[in-house]
Amino acid sequence: MKRGMNLLLGAVLATLLLAAAGPPANGAEMDKVKVRLDWLIRGCHAMFFVAQEKGYFRNEHIDMEVLHKGNGSVNTMTLVGTNQYDFGFGDLPTLAVSRAKGVPVVGLVVVNQRSPLALVMLKGAGIKTPKDVEGKVFGVHPAGSTYIFYQALMAANNVDRKKITEATIPVPYESFLLTKKVVGIPGYIDAEIPELEAKAGGPGSLEIVLGADYGYDLLGSGMLTNDKMLKEKPEVVRRFTRAYLRAFQDVLNNPREAVDILAKYNPEVAEKKDVMLKQLDADIKQTFTSDDTKANGLGWNPPKKWQATYDTLLKLNVIEKPLANASSLYSNDFLK
Repeated sequence: MKRGMNLLLGAVLATLLLAAAGPPANGAEMDKVKVRLDWLIRGCHAMFFVAQEKGYFRNEHIDMEVLHKGNGSVNTMTLVGTNQYDFGFGDLPTLAVSRAKGVPVVGLVVVNQRSPLALVMLKGAGIKTPKDVEGKVFGVHPAGSTYIFYQALMAANNVDRKKITEATIPVPYESFLLTKKVVGIPGYIDAEIPELEAKAGGPGSLEIVLGADYGYDLLGSGMLTNDKMLKEKPEVVRRFTRAYLRAFQDVLNNPREAVDILAKYNPEVAEKKDVMLKQLDADIKQTFTSDDTKANGLGWNPPKKWQATYDTLLKLNVIEKPLANASSLYSNDFLK
């Protein structure tokens, strides 16, 4: 009952905040957009709320009319690709797989320059490398981005999946790990891991095998749109991206403020602001920036890393139908 009331209050508050933002000062008509996230609220979603709270979207004549939470990157790609949403946030390797299947989604901003995905176990599980998963009961969710990661990581490390008992588990699947129904699960160091750590006993209570350390050195998540928006409303895309990047820089500079804004819009976050801060801290230290962003700016789509992401997924048969050109997966035109 309390959780339901909090969510209702959050929806009302978000509506009031959107209304309070008002029209731009010069009276220009606002472009309404719909946004779909990949999952429940995490630290890396803060850019949308910061841009809304600080008036960055309003200044660009953007009305973020709808911002919906998601239930997995695969569904987000489908919904954005079929124009039910104008912009989205999700796992970029999943974007590559989706586009190879004919879903017309395009990456605009790389938020995680390095993949934050990992294998996650409770302390004492004895899994130090992907190969150690053999002989264990491992939890997987076939409909999500974590499964694409899991398949690719196992293939990259010559793991015999026939020797693994792969338990298909529903979301939220963290509970299956905490109750020891499975030995491990795939997860994000900037999402599930801080939350799991808080529930499992604090720092040091988990064993983490980061995919980037074992051949899965792919891109992480990012902000995206679809081919129709690029073709029919390129200026809206440009202005939305500009506001988003301005908020991205603010999140990088002041993560505590970003978490406060997240909590303001999402009451369920207020009770775990410390977890959200840890999520952002993990990203700031490990994934938001790189040599590519130092050279080209925050959010840059690194062509070589996109190509490596595509090549790896193709080589490991996660992408079954090749694309004519990996450059169709992203656009840097709106970052200039």
